[in-house]
Amino acid sequence: QFGGFAILPFALILLDGGADHTAAQRAAGYLGAGTAFLLLGAGAHTVQTAGLALATDLSDTERRPRVVALLYVTFLAGLLLGGLAFSALLQEFSPLRLIKVIQGAAVLTIALNGIALWKQEPRQEAYMPGNSEAPPAFADAWRALLRRDRNGRLLLAVGLGAAGFAMQDVLLEPYGGQVMSLGVSSTSLLTALSAAGALAAFAMAARSLSRGTDPLRIAAWGTVAGVFAFALVVLAAPLVSPALLRAGAVLIGFGGGLFAVGTLTAAMGLQETGSGLAVGAWGAVHTTAAGLAVGLGGVVRDVTTRLADLGVLGPALHGPEAGYVVVYHLEILALFLAMVVLGPLVSPSGAGIPKRNSGARAFGLAELPG
Repeated sequence: QFGGFAILPFALILLDGGADHTAAQRAAGYLGAGTAFLLLGAGAHTVQTAGLALATDLSDTERRPRVVALLYVTFLAGLLLGGLAFSALLQEFSPLRLIKVIQGAAVLTIALNGIALWKQEPRQEAYMPGNSEAPPAFADAWRALLRRDRNGRLLLAVGLGAAGFAMQDVLLEPYGGQVMSLGVSSTSLLTALSAAGALAAFAMAARSLSRGTDPLRIAAWGTVAGVFAFALVVLAAPLVSPALLRAGAVLIGFGGGLFAVGTLTAAMGLQETGSGLAVGAWGAVHTTAAGLAVGLGGVVRDVTTRLADLGVLGPALHGPEAGYVVVYHLEILALFLAMVVLGPLVSPSGAGIPKRNSGARAFGLAELPG
């Protein structure tokens, strides 16, 4: 994460050079920006995935869902506060101020991760050199996980849903700026709005799960919310309505939150004992699918925009919004496919998880472990 933040300001300087910079300097700017985002994504999602697996290992079966719930709420709260902070700091925008904000984020990343990770994972004496007992091979544990019930189908649904919600991740703010003519502060606020929607989804999901609702039914409702969210985002451009875009951002966070909580709760039930491989698999599939979708979304946007500028796509697709609209429709398609995959996994209405009679199934922030 720090490496990505360290490279990014210099990449921005090269990209913002205009006609004064040579083609080689501009190419270095693109290469630097791409490398920076690659490092940022790798760092953030490594921490997230490993953290979920570690939390699963260190907590007992009864309290594990509540521990993961706390981590998820903290993650969403960080997104919300970060979005609000960036919106405030960039209210008076300038390239130099943006670089300063990025440098501050780099220092904050080191400080927060250093505090968070200090002595978190104890040494597992059973797996130290010299002991006869060895940890199970990853390949064997992975095959055993996929052989059980319909775990593979669940992970496929996780991948499709994650791709459906994440493809817009780096496009929503440029969409607001390029198509809707919003300022940097206003577009930064979209991230905070999405995080607020996700927090609302978490509260609703926790309430529903405590009443015995099937977590995969909650995840399916999340995909439905996502379809309506992207419809609002698409309609915001022709109607020139920033309010619709903001509503769409909230609904994207809400749908993505329902989907994440529902599938994560289901994943925690795949493997009641062991090394946390089920939760790690959820994190790995979710992160990998989201990362590939973000990259694909950028490529599709650029290629479609170029073809629209050349008039190849006809009069219906033209202008800067053409590439974005195609990506948003692809996300709607991915979410519909996720619904199809989830369908056979959803329990009949009224046949959900036990109602508060099993601490291992409870999901919420009450009675958190000390």
